[in-house]
Amino acid sequence: MNLFNKIYQILLSEYAKKRIEKVILYAALTGFFIHLILIYLSELGIIHFLSESELFQNPISAIYTPFSFILVYEVYLLIYYLPKSFTSYITKQYEIITLIIIRKLFKDLSALELSSEWFQIKGDLQFTYDILASVILFYLIFQFQKQGIQKSTQQKDDQLKIERFIHTKKIIAFVLVPIFFSIAIVTLLNWTSDITLETNYIPSFEKINNLFFDEFFTVLILVDVVLLLISFFYTDKFHKIIRNSGFVVSTILIRISFGVNGLISTILIVLAVIFGLAIIIIHNKYENDTLSKK
Repeated sequence: MNLFNKIYQILLSEYAKKRIEKVILYAALTGFFIHLILIYLSELGIIHFLSESELFQNPISAIYTPFSFILVYEVYLLIYYLPKSFTSYITKQYEIITLIIIRKLFKDLSALELSSEWFQIKGDLQFTYDILASVILFYLIFQFQKQGIQKSTQQKDDQLKIERFIHTKKIIAFVLVPIFFSIAIVTLLNWTSDITLETNYIPSFEKINNLFFDEFFTVLILVDVVLLLISFFYTDKFHKIIRNSGFVVSTILIRISFGVNGLISTILIVLAVIFGLAIIIIHNKYENDTLSKK
């Protein structure tokens, strides 16, 4: 147990979080400048195999790279908050999918066709959907966090059961670190192997934008189901079971969004967060009503 605590402190302590935050910041800045250099080398004709990619046709697209590193850090924070707060863990899921949309907006900004036929141009129309969705998601996440804070101030029933549940979640978080690290490495290797100088092949933007995160949310669905099943050992309260089940459904909707493109994908993401918000609002009202009757 002491060995587990030591390794856990190395990977998921407050000190580890601050250290990883600095590493990610430096990596994001370095990646941004490397991306810029590659764009200008491509424009000058020094590098040819990148010229067909949407991410190397405009300097604005270089913002895509540091946002990718920020998303990596958000994945780490999701694992970090898992043992501490279930609602914070779910909030991080919503923040990650919102940041994926924001990251896509930077690519779309570089390819906008400013004309009077804005709503007839597919790319411009999708940009409109995404920018509206990002604002809506930002507000929904704000409301979700408020509901999560309200819940955390309420009276706990059994401190011993909660401590056991937290320890179980620490074990799950501990296991998730190597799993997500392995997925990231495999994804990077597969992506780089797809890019060959001989065939001038560059993966499509939709494939690049979904890299890692489709597998990531698949794993999250499994984690959410495991947490749901484990929660039965610690509580038999209907409203808590429904809350945890609802969060699983919300994660599944987000995962499904990676399998479709365009407006349908955006709608699924917004619906997932709306559903999660509705679940936690009803849960809190249910719990407040129960406490008031005692």
